[in-house]
Amino acid sequence: MTARNYDVVIVGGAVMGSSIACHLAMDPDFAGSVLVVEKDPSYRACASALSAASIRQQFSDPTNIAISLYGIDFLREIGTRLAVGDERPAIDLHEGGYLFLATPDKRPILEENHALQTRMGADIAFLEPRELAARFPWLNVEGIAAGCWGRTGEGWFDGYGLMQAFRKKARALGVPYEAGEVTMAAREGAAREGEAFRLTLSNGETISCGMLVNAAGASGAARLARQLGVALPVESRKRMIFTFACREAVAGCPLLIDPSGTYVRPEGTGFLCGSAPPEERDPESGDFDVEHDFFDEYLWPVLATRVPAFEAIKPGQAWAGHYDMNLFDHNAVLGPVEAVPGLLLCTGFSGHGLQQAPAVGRGIAELVMHGRYRTLDLTPFAFARIAQNRPVLEKNVV
Repeated sequence: MTARNYDVVIVGGAVMGSSIACHLAMDPDFAGSVLVVEKDPSYRACASALSAASIRQQFSDPTNIAISLYGIDFLREIGTRLAVGDERPAIDLHEGGYLFLATPDKRPILEENHALQTRMGADIAFLEPRELAARFPWLNVEGIAAGCWGRTGEGWFDGYGLMQAFRKKARALGVPYEAGEVTMAAREGAAREGEAFRLTLSNGETISCGMLVNAAGASGAARLARQLGVALPVESRKRMIFTFACREAVAGCPLLIDPSGTYVRPEGTGFLCGSAPPEERDPESGDFDVEHDFFDEYLWPVLATRVPAFEAIKPGQAWAGHYDMNLFDHNAVLGPVEAVPGLLLCTGFSGHGLQQAPAVGRGIAELVMHGRYRTLDLTPFAFARIAQNRPVLEKNVV
């Protein structure tokens, strides 16, 4: 059977794959053929659908900050940018801000991060304990040396809606999506122009392409890379989200991050919360089982201490999803692999994927089109940094 041939195949059709496809299709200079392969067209189990879906500028790495500064502008203008005819997508963006709290030993990190963020144009307020107590009277500031709150440009949104907006725009511009899983990927030899890769799908069909974009997420990116001889330090790590209702009002609650790493934010008339589990409870995982004791033993005690109103709550729905966790430095792995010409990586986001999808999708599309980044330089996240032992390390206060 003759393999179908495309210029570009994107493996993974969730928010990253769809953003790349969309940006390619929106580029008037791109005249190539693109196919997106997605193993689960229902998207029920993808990270885009199961995430807490938030965006922040409060990073310590300049590239991460720049990615999110572009991202918030994109989200604010999504109705115009991704309109399809008269239909304008809406993602219910709430710029409620992040509030990072720091203990005395971490205050210098908070001060350093804040200086960089504001220098780059982020609207972040540095608050002393008395200012925190005045602005957020429901907050217990005992043991807190300072906090940083995003007055604008940070918050939360409908992550599934963002993914579908990219997907719908890409499809409207002629990008086909195919349901199927890539079970085998192999090089065909650089001499055969336009057929550098041969992909076998779960239905037995084969596809050839000149350029392959690996955006297969937590469940497939590392496996697909291994088939092409590339070792990625990316594993699937389970993250659980718990919701609850609170008897007392907690007015103006941002996305609050306690020094323990536990976070909470409003969701509808209630709240949602979560945290990374202790290392001994965080193996590689592909299951979606909710461990309710994690809420009872780890999350609720922290929340009730930091926000006394949370002592009286009514637990609600809970679910689990997965991060494509980059164990090297917890940042994305993007762009070409020198040993495998034509392969582009887009993985390892470690929980930052949704907020980074607009800028990263644009960047990977630029690599496809022009062989280089033309707007925002994402080379600090290149695959080569792993072999060179040059981690991009975020200086966090948690």
